[in-house]
Amino acid sequence: MVQEIYIIDDDDSSIMIFRELFKNDPEYKFISVKTEQIDIALKNIPSLIVINEDAIDRNVIDLCRKIRKDEDNTITPVIIVSSKSDREHRVKILQESVEYFIKKPVDEKYLYYTVKNLNRLLASNRRVSPLTGLPGNVQIHAELKKRILHQEPFSVLYLDLDNFKAYNDVYGFLKGDQIIEFTAETIINSIHTDELDNTFIGHIGGDDFVAIIPGTNCEKLCQNILSYFDAKVARYFTEQDLEKGYIEVANRKGIIEQFPLTSLSIGVVVADVGRFHNILEIGEIGAQVKHAAKSVMGSSYAVDRRK
Repeated sequence: MVQEIYIIDDDDSSIMIFRELFKNDPEYKFISVKTEQIDIALKNIPSLIVINEDAIDRNVIDLCRKIRKDEDNTITPVIIVSSKSDREHRVKILQESVEYFIKKPVDEKYLYYTVKNLNRLLASNRRVSPLTGLPGNVQIHAELKKRILHQEPFSVLYLDLDNFKAYNDVYGFLKGDQIIEFTAETIINSIHTDELDNTFIGHIGGDDFVAIIPGTNCEKLCQNILSYFDAKVARYFTEQDLEKGYIEVANRKGIIEQFPLTSLSIGVVVADVGRFHNILEIGEIGAQVKHAAKSVMGSSYAVDRRK
């Protein structure tokens, strides 16, 4: 994936330096941006912004504030390169949520690895769900491998919303995101209040979650999660739908279909020591037991304890 990096200066004094530094890194694309073009440039949401303070004709702090106030670039990393070495000036810039301040004269290797390492960190952060802040598939797989390697008993909870597509069709994607965030909150609160140590919660994607807990006694935890969910999920429905007890969705042929209100299903895989040799085996059993839980109307859980 090409990383577009914007170099903000008004005299093109920096762009050639960066292109030469990264001539052997085709995944990096450097684009020169004048300060009067900043509004247009920010719409493209660059991977990284580098500002040459010495080569712009406007206040750098005002420019940083403008970048941070842009809703699409609130987390875009910013590097300031400047000959101004005054400590108070540097601190004021860092207070605007700027990641790095590099003083001139610039050590080219230092600049090169600062950009490379910042992008590496960004790549790692992209593995975290932006909606829930929970670890994604890479970390989930690593955690499962670690548990198998340590040869300690553990349980894997696969959690999935029921009739979520119907909910999205009726209430829209923004409300759908809210109910996913609520599901994450439900799992986190229930597991943390259970006073379990060495737990892991991940977001597979969409309305699918996973929780890994030590030991094999998980039924009380499942009950607590479902109880918490069912007690608070009503806030995401209209009074009319709550009174009916279902939602109505038109299918592709325009025929109105009825779907139960959104509930939560949990499929649990109990991993006794030596039961599994790889994460694919756990995933296969997880899919089976989650399907069993979803076959029951309303919020429910099913546990696979086969040896």
